[in-house]
Amino acid sequence: MQPKLRPIDAQWITHDEKLVLVLRDRLDLSGRMVLVPAALAPLLTLCDGTRDLGRLRASFELRYGLALPPSLLENFVNQLDEALFLDSPRFQAATAEALAEYRAAPFRPLALAGRSYPADPRELGQAFADYLGKADGKAPPEPSLRGLICPHIDYTRGGPVYAQVWHRARAALAEAEAVVVFGTDHMGAPGALTLTQQRYATPWGALPPAAESISALASVLGETEAYAEELHHRGEHSLELALNWLHYTLGERAVPVVPILCGGFQPYVESGTESESTPAYGPAFTALREALAGRRLFVVAAADLAHVGPAFGDERPLGQAQKEELADNDERRLRAACSGEPAAFLDALRADSDRQRVCGLPPIYYALQLMDGAAGEVVAYDQCPADEEGGSLVSVAGVVFR
Repeated sequence: MQPKLRPIDAQWITHDEKLVLVLRDRLDLSGRMVLVPAALAPLLTLCDGTRDLGRLRASFELRYGLALPPSLLENFVNQLDEALFLDSPRFQAATAEALAEYRAAPFRPLALAGRSYPADPRELGQAFADYLGKADGKAPPEPSLRGLICPHIDYTRGGPVYAQVWHRARAALAEAEAVVVFGTDHMGAPGALTLTQQRYATPWGALPPAAESISALASVLGETEAYAEELHHRGEHSLELALNWLHYTLGERAVPVVPILCGGFQPYVESGTESESTPAYGPAFTALREALAGRRLFVVAAADLAHVGPAFGDERPLGQAQKEELADNDERRLRAACSGEPAAFLDALRADSDRQRVCGLPPIYYALQLMDGAAGEVVAYDQCPADEEGGSLVSVAGVVFR
C-alpha cells in the first residue's frame, strides 16, 4: 500500500490541553474526523502515493529524527483509510456507492436547511419577504435584465445584498424560459465545469433541470469530464443558497435550470500571465447557447468576493484602513466585471495574483462568457464579518446585467 492523502480540510485545535490537527472531508463520505497529534502531522505531507509503509517510516525518521514503530504507522494509515481520507480502493468504492445513491434519489436534497436557514418554506419565505421589504422602494424590477451576480454567503450575513439583486430581477424572471446558474465549487479541480442532471430541491419543491441543454453541454465537455466531480453537487452550498432565491422569485413557474459548479482558478491567476491562459470552453458555451436557442435565458453567478483576515490565513486582522482598501479593490474588480468582458475581470484578479481570495472568480468569469457582452451595474455591496473580532471579512456584491 502506498498511502495517498486526498484533498481534505485540516485545522489546528487544542484538545485535552494538547495541540492536534483535525482532519475533515468536505464530501463527508464517512461522517468521521481524525485527530492527528502534532508530532505526527508532518507524516501527512509524506502520504503522496509514492511510498509504501516501509519507505514512509524511513522517510519520516530521516527527516524528523523521530522513531516510528511499524504498528503505530500501520494503525495511523488504517485510521485515515477507514475515514476515507486516502485515495484508495475503499474510497473509490464509497464514492461510487454515494454517487449511485445521489443519482437514484428523487432530487438533490437540501444540505443546509435547518442548519444555515429555516427548512420550513413559510418561515424561509417570511425571512426573504422581510429582506425584500427593505429593498422595495428603491430601483424597480427591470424586465430587460439578462443576468445577475448574487452572493453565496449565508442569509444572516448576506440577506440584504441577496434581496437587492433578486428584487431587481423579479420582472425579468417572470418572463425567463431557462436559467443557467454558475456556482463556486469549493472542492473542484482547477477550471472544471461540473454538471448534474439531478433536480435541485428547495423548501418549495424541486426545480426541473434543463435536461437536453445539460446533455448538449456534456457532449462537448466530454461525459467523463462533465460528471467527474458530480458528487460535489451533493454538499456544495453555493448553488443551493442562490437557487432558493430563484425558486422563491419564480413562485409557481416551473422554469428549467442548468446548475453548473465551477472549479478554482488559482493556476490561471497566480502567475500573472496573460488572459489566454484560461480554460478553453468556448465551444461548450456555443453548444449551450444553441441548445437554449429560442428561449429567454437568464444567467446567475452565485459568487462571493474577497476572503481576507486571519480566518483565511492572513497574518493580521483588518483595521479601518485595510477595510477601505478592500472596498477600493472590490470596486476595481466589479468595474471590470460590469464591462461585460471576461478577460478584463480575470486580469483584474491577476493584477495581484488574487491575493484577496475571490472565490467567486470562476462563476463570474463563466457567466460573463455566456452573457456575451452584457453590461453590469452594482446594486449592493457589503463586507461581512468572518470572525468574532471582526478582523476577518468576506465581501459580497449584487450586480445586474442588461
